[in-house]
Amino acid sequence: MQSASEGLSFGIKQFAKSNNLTHSNRMDYVVMIGQLLLSLSILIILHEMGHFFPARWFKTRVEKFYLFFDPWFSLFKFKKGETEYGLGWLPLGGYVKISGMIDESMDTEQMKGEPQPWEFRSKPAWQRLVIMLGGVTVNFILGFLIFGLVLWRWGQEYLPTSNVPDGIFVDSLGIDLGLKDGDQILFTGNKPFAEFNERAVAREIVFNEAQTLTVRRAGQEVKLPVPKNFARVLVSHDNKDLIMFSPRFPFKIQEVVKGSPADQGGIQAEDEILTMNGVPTRYYQEVRRENLRSKGKPLQMEVLRNGRDTLSLTVTPSSKEGTIGVRTYSPEYFFKTERREYSLAQALPAGVSLGWSRLTDNIKAFGQMFKGKIKASESLGGFGSIAKMYGIQWDWEHFWSVTAMLSLILAFMNLLPIPALDGGHVMFLLYEVVTGRKPSDKFMEYATMAGFILILALLIYANGLDIIRAYFK
Repeated sequence: MQSASEGLSFGIKQFAKSNNLTHSNRMDYVVMIGQLLLSLSILIILHEMGHFFPARWFKTRVEKFYLFFDPWFSLFKFKKGETEYGLGWLPLGGYVKISGMIDESMDTEQMKGEPQPWEFRSKPAWQRLVIMLGGVTVNFILGFLIFGLVLWRWGQEYLPTSNVPDGIFVDSLGIDLGLKDGDQILFTGNKPFAEFNERAVAREIVFNEAQTLTVRRAGQEVKLPVPKNFARVLVSHDNKDLIMFSPRFPFKIQEVVKGSPADQGGIQAEDEILTMNGVPTRYYQEVRRENLRSKGKPLQMEVLRNGRDTLSLTVTPSSKEGTIGVRTYSPEYFFKTERREYSLAQALPAGVSLGWSRLTDNIKAFGQMFKGKIKASESLGGFGSIAKMYGIQWDWEHFWSVTAMLSLILAFMNLLPIPALDGGHVMFLLYEVVTGRKPSDKFMEYATMAGFILILALLIYANGLDIIRAYFK
């Protein structure tokens, strides 16, 4: 969820790039990494508190509470009561070390002694289960709560499809889907396209396996089949900056850069370009396309001035970028968005609904990977990919929305029945509750080690993909 509707944001993104409003420098990376570290710190600390407090309630000793891992040394630490609190240097997670438990610390020496009353292994199975489920419970509640509070604080801005009268401009992925400029999208599968949102179409195709797209074209309804394996194309990392379509909007000039090709050719602020070399160019995207086709070559233009006078001008776009040196009105100028406001009582259940929808989308994506419909190598990413989700501007609404989503994903991932994760411990505890037999400490040691190796391999794989994409593609 963003401060502007997702559908409109794609038009703004394209507009910003072609108007030279985007930039990339070291501060961009600082902002992204800063948001990632703050978000992870919040989620990790609260997750570990979900283990810490139940352990203390059941009089189980907690030896360490760490944000980030501390192999060999910690950045700082202090001891209060029985527990050492500290900050590690390796930001891959955090941990609480609970006495008498086989965990990522692999403290097997402690397990050789007789069980003590304050140790995890001495507690009833139901208490151990509560302790292990505490972290994911906190993350689930936190994710839903943050989504609700975001809706309460900022509401939800959206662009009604009815407010986009001129239909869509089709980009590369949309062409592959069979869309044409001017189409008005009506349905994705059986779901009405009531709010203009390119990502909603992508979600329906990827997660709900929509087979058709219904559009209004030249006054007629046309049903387009979604090409086979198109879901794989949409989630491919190589296509992450490509879009299917954006709203069409007029090319209306807000400012002319002094000394630019447009200034030299006689173009003024508030002019609207009607044709270029005889080609109709009423819309922003059409002007951009003709400029790029005519880099360094003179363009004959018909321009509407003051809403009534038509002038014929000649302008030569720059040979390098195909620009003419103007700033145009952004899509927001032409499209009227609407906003849903929520009271706190309305926002909290709406936040649960929104969070559940986003979580099930991610679960469906995992399912598509297992089915082979989506390649893991094209879709997975490490910390670099996560950092990019925040963007280069610190926007609190977007920051909290991404944090809420990460909290839910963290909860889901931790519930997976993999030894070394909370879900692995829960799996063995449920086995003990059902059968009355407790797995041996030696078995738990080997299982935890195997799970830890698997998780480490996945981390290396996911972050390795980020490195390959950044430096070798």
